[in-house]
Amino acid sequence: MEIAGTVHHIGDVESIGNNGFTKRLLVVKTNEQYPQFIPIDFVKDKISLIEFTKINQSVKVQVNLRGNENNGRYYLNLQGWKIE
Repeated sequence: MEIAGTVHHIGDVESIGNNGFTKRLLVVKTNEQYPQFIPIDFVKDKISLIEFTKINQSVKVQVNLRGNENNGRYYLNLQGWKIE
């Protein structure tokens, strides 16, 4: 799946847990009549893909949908794996 738009926000690298898991958030503002702010996680080695990305830069991001369940609650996120 592809998300196209401009970079609205780039988060800091976060370390989660004790096993060295890292992630970084990229928020893309879509170019629609009613723009959407789409949060996309880049994890582990994919963090380096957004190293030189700048705010307001036009991008196309390839993402995978990821979902999980925890104590009866369901979560959905987008995981980025390529950026142009």
